[in-house]
Amino acid sequence: MALRSAQGDGPTSSRWNCGAEKTDFNAKKKKKVAEIYQALNSDPTDVAALRRMAISEGGLLTDEIRQEVWPKLLNVNTSDPPPVSEENLRQVSKDYQQVLLDVRRSLRRFPPGMPDKQREGLQEELIDIILLILERNPQLHYYQGYHDIVVTFLLVVGERLTTSLVEKLSTHHLRDFMDPTMDNTKHILNYLMPIIDQVNPELHDFMQSAEVGTIFALSWLITWFGHVLSDFRHVVRLYDFFLACHPLMPIYFAAVIVLYREQEVLDCDCDMASVHHLLSQIPQDLPYETLISRAGDLFVQFPPSELARKAAAQQQAEKTAASTFKDFELASAQQRPDMVLRQRFRGLLRSEERTKDVLTKPRTNRFVKLAVMGLTVALGAAALAVVKSALEWAPKFQLQLFP
Repeated sequence: MALRSAQGDGPTSSRWNCGAEKTDFNAKKKKKVAEIYQALNSDPTDVAALRRMAISEGGLLTDEIRQEVWPKLLNVNTSDPPPVSEENLRQVSKDYQQVLLDVRRSLRRFPPGMPDKQREGLQEELIDIILLILERNPQLHYYQGYHDIVVTFLLVVGERLTTSLVEKLSTHHLRDFMDPTMDNTKHILNYLMPIIDQVNPELHDFMQSAEVGTIFALSWLITWFGHVLSDFRHVVRLYDFFLACHPLMPIYFAAVIVLYREQEVLDCDCDMASVHHLLSQIPQDLPYETLISRAGDLFVQFPPSELARKAAAQQQAEKTAASTFKDFELASAQQRPDMVLRQRFRGLLRSEERTKDVLTKPRTNRFVKLAVMGLTVALGAAALAVVKSALEWAPKFQLQLFP
């Protein structure tokens, strides 16, 4: 028994290993908390460090820390009084009825076991916050799914801060979703396939052949995954990441989810209905830290400036996903798949040599080491590049962190 324990095979060793891992985790967490508060307490606040902490493994760790850091990431002064309206917005707002319907349907976004009275009070606050932001910013147009983002902030930071934070978010990160038309939203969705093509041409070609489009990722994008993830811990972890990064980071994260599910997709029948159904059912047990790391890597390897031309070309060359949704519904109800052609296509794909665990095509192999290393390992050049890009578009801070 002593020998087995020393070799790590026995129960004593297992308990020791678990205890050691827990101690190591707690030490890392304690160290990270100290670094976050050091950045918060520096004069001026070290926003770049806070962004790195939000991106790195585990994110901002607790809601108490998020209450202090999220305002810094959005450059919101928490000492300013929250905005108020002199009007009864429920009577005058053209969006009130739609907001009311959406909020009433948002029961699952609140923690299980929350008393009904408390939840109903939060829902009333949610309605008022949304209407106030829309009244103060008439250029913004409400969309279904916006309430999923607002409720996340409400549950983390409370009513007072939520109005200020979401107002800033709506005029920056979410601005394209709040146009009077969906043109800009469609354009952002059109970044998805070029990213997949850069990493995995086989998967890209299969999806193109299936004519699945990108509509399956619409709710992911416009709610920052808040509508599709059931575990609130995962939602706020992604919000840490997205708030610290470029506004297009959610589409990179959507791409890595599809890439992660490569085998499931390729095992599908190659038709719109089958692939759309698979991808629209997002798994709840994703390896979030790994995917966050990969999304950051892909952003560095294939920045939006390089993908913009391809996204625009795709929008011109093909029907948009939204315009083909009626076709999808029809295909779902009246499929007549040609099994022979579909199996032949899949057989051709399977016959090609497939590269595993490589995030890029050969023409960009100089980035492979960066991709493998990942953001969660060392927070080196990749993380700094993501942070730098975030600071370049973000609202101006008092301190210029990068020349």
